[in-house]
Amino acid sequence: MTTIHRPAHDHQVLAEIDVVQTPFARKALAALRIGFGFTFLWAFFDKLLALGFHTGYDQAGQLDRFGDAAFINGGSPTEGFLTFGADGPFKGFYNSIAGTWFADWGFMLGLLGIGLALTLGIGMRAAGAAGALLYVMMWTVALPPETNPLIDEHILGAITLVALTALGAGTTWGLGKVWNKTDIVQKHPILR
Repeated sequence: MTTIHRPAHDHQVLAEIDVVQTPFARKALAALRIGFGFTFLWAFFDKLLALGFHTGYDQAGQLDRFGDAAFINGGSPTEGFLTFGADGPFKGFYNSIAGTWFADWGFMLGLLGIGLALTLGIGMRAAGAAGALLYVMMWTVALPPETNPLIDEHILGAITLVALTALGAGTTWGLGKVWNKTDIVQKHPILR
């Protein structure tokens, strides 16, 4: 931790580094990190089991929890959205990978890995980079966004994950401190 020394007359001005190191700020960042982690994990489990919160409805609108739409039963988590929801300059690309094994498995493993890393506060660099990339890719599926011609929640999510990573948000209410001291992480800091 870096200590910043200021003249006595400047003690009321806090630098950004001071604010981020306050217990309140650290806890707020941890809560944000865990919240994002749970959103990735929830998406994973909903698609894995077709729990009915977004996955599990047939074309007639009937809910079939744990049914054919569940990834564990052979359902594709990418086919519907990438086939019917894609629009804009990348539509052809997303249509071409919709329902492929590598898109399905990559998406599911990404949701699980990012969600676990964020929730536990470990591997924040990889989780932040992968999560930001996933958000940007999801943003490019349907361009321009419906509610704003430039930015939507996907871009804000990507920026948030980068900020959480840059601010070391895995060390409060997480296993980041312990994780960062392991031999493998010490040898390969990219795993922080």
